[in-house]
Amino acid sequence: MSLYSFYRISKPSEAKVPEDRVDGTYKSLRNRTFWGVTMAYSLYYVCRMSLSVIKQPLIDEGVLTAGQLGLVGSALLFVYAVGKFLNGFIADYCNIRRFMATGLLLSSVANLLMGLLGLFHGSYGLPQVVILLSFAFLWGANGWMQSMGAPPGVISLSRWFPQSKRGTWYGIFSASPYLGETLSFIATAAVVGAFGWQYGFISAAVAGFVGSAVILLFVSDTPESRGLPSVQKLSGESLTKEDKMPTKELQKLILRHPGIWVIAVSSAFIYITKYAVAGWGVLFLQKAGGFSLEDASRVIAFSAAFGVLGTVLAGWLSDTVFRGDRVKPAIVSGVLGTLSLGFFLFAGGGFFLNIFYVSLFSLSTGVLYCIVAGLMAVDIVPRKATGAALGIVGISSYVAAGLQDITSGYLIQGFMGPGGTDMYDFGPVSWFWMAASVVSFALPVMNWKKMKHKHESA
Repeated sequence: MSLYSFYRISKPSEAKVPEDRVDGTYKSLRNRTFWGVTMAYSLYYVCRMSLSVIKQPLIDEGVLTAGQLGLVGSALLFVYAVGKFLNGFIADYCNIRRFMATGLLLSSVANLLMGLLGLFHGSYGLPQVVILLSFAFLWGANGWMQSMGAPPGVISLSRWFPQSKRGTWYGIFSASPYLGETLSFIATAAVVGAFGWQYGFISAAVAGFVGSAVILLFVSDTPESRGLPSVQKLSGESLTKEDKMPTKELQKLILRHPGIWVIAVSSAFIYITKYAVAGWGVLFLQKAGGFSLEDASRVIAFSAAFGVLGTVLAGWLSDTVFRGDRVKPAIVSGVLGTLSLGFFLFAGGGFFLNIFYVSLFSLSTGVLYCIVAGLMAVDIVPRKATGAALGIVGISSYVAAGLQDITSGYLIQGFMGPGGTDMYDFGPVSWFWMAASVVSFALPVMNWKKMKHKHESA
């Protein structure tokens, strides 16, 4: 069997489910698939966020500097950006079960190799340049594998859920990264504190192996591959003109749609602030606030936990409270996110006050991202080109996140205080993050009417 045959979308099963069992079988397989991809994607994030927890021990032990860690972190983000763009287009044609499981399995291997390399370095010592290049290569490779997670996860919603229910389920699925971050900041930090930073990577790898097994056990590719009718027939939806168009033609339309590019740029600035707190928040609290690794990690874990609530609430807020209006919740969440980020960066405070700041920031950012990159995009994108749209938004978001990681690392290192590695001036990087937060919601709000009008007149 060729790789193309192995990964291409499943053919309809010749064995059909009896008509009296269709409804029950469909709901059972749909639920198994949804919760399978949601759990697995949260474990994708454990394999992605391990480095964020481990940064301070790497700096303290002189393994890598903050600037070098910014380069290593950006390797994942830049490769991820390209991978998410390409894999978004590819995944529209793929078996999502096999595609998603492969990505997580290889991401786990990358984490495992970094942990083993760390153990070897601890026993025998390696030149810093060897560690830097090895980590950058493995973390970059991890970025490609990570880009195989979101596209099949979102595509599963299109293949298994009717249009009328996708918003609610998309909001729940969008919480999976925050669940993964929460688990990473709590569990990985505990492992690092107890056994050393090398075992932080190894424990993340174990979580990824578990996630791969979950995908293979619970996820189904398409209803047709399990002997069921298509989701349109199951839900009573009529086929639209777009449903009958070839996927390739729809993807070309998406590439020319200006609204998608506005969403992509806005998402890029959301990711600058999101990854600033997720990637540098622990170090910020340790250096600027005097927190221990465990307490700093717990604070940022609360940030991730409230991001779950934000993404789950986003669809309900937009559809029910604001009656389908996408602009008002974007403004409210954007303003609250910017204010809470400002308090976190400039107001100081103790453990519980910082938990409040980052929790409000993460909740607001979760709502904003789900509204802008989720619901606004769904409003203007054909369902068969979901992966392509996700790819465009993804490459913009993660190029920006990668540039943020480099810029933040060198701003933090470049504005070190008189105490050298013991003192940091986070002022310049804080204003960089604040500016990105303002642009993230102002851009789509100012252009939404034009974007929606363009779609309705197309």
